[in-house]
Amino acid sequence: MALLRLLAGSCLFLVALLAWSQPPQDVPALRERVTDLTGTLDPGQQAELTARLERLERETGSQLAVLLVPSTAPEDIAAYALRVVDAWQLGRQEVDDGVLLLVAKDDRRMRIEVGYGLEGAIPDARARQIIDTIMAPYFRSGDFAAGIMAGTDAIIALVRGEQLPAPTARRSQDGSDLEGLLPVILIVALVLGGLLRRSFGAFPGSVATGAITGALYIAKATSV
Repeated sequence: MALLRLLAGSCLFLVALLAWSQPPQDVPALRERVTDLTGTLDPGQQAELTARLERLERETGSQLAVLLVPSTAPEDIAAYALRVVDAWQLGRQEVDDGVLLLVAKDDRRMRIEVGYGLEGAIPDARARQIIDTIMAPYFRSGDFAAGIMAGTDAIIALVRGEQLPAPTARRSQDGSDLEGLLPVILIVALVLGGLLRRSFGAFPGSVATGAITGALYIAKATSV
């Protein structure tokens, strides 16, 4: 009997030693609002979920990201979630209104990590309730996609119920928001160009039109 206890203790020690020596998993790069490393979601489900998260950010400013991994071992899910949110920097910096829904599928563990700005809307007890009473029943029946959708919808409803600063329009750094001004500049050039050419002649009118439309474009670009 003593020998069996000794062998059992030795096995547990070896398991703990192996877990301790295993390096932590890398945090995946944030390229999409939904990152599925398990192949659980089909393209249609992923697109639908992404659309919901895009709408939430557009209408409230808050960012919600979903991450599915096979396992977080050797870390527990809480420690891994903290590393993910630290790397991804979800939410607006001045509001800290980001949320991470993390699913470790093979571990059968879920975690909702909430930024400080949403702790009133989604306290730990409420996050646990979403996991236990909304997501887990779907997971137990094998319908992971439905569980993730339902959990996401519950989080979105809580975020929408919180009084957050209004989202601000984001300008594209590649200048794509200038594209909306190009038709206006074209119309101005056609109308104004005709008037100036009739008043001052073809060449002076063309030069004046170019100067005015160029000034409008530069003014818009400077404001961006």
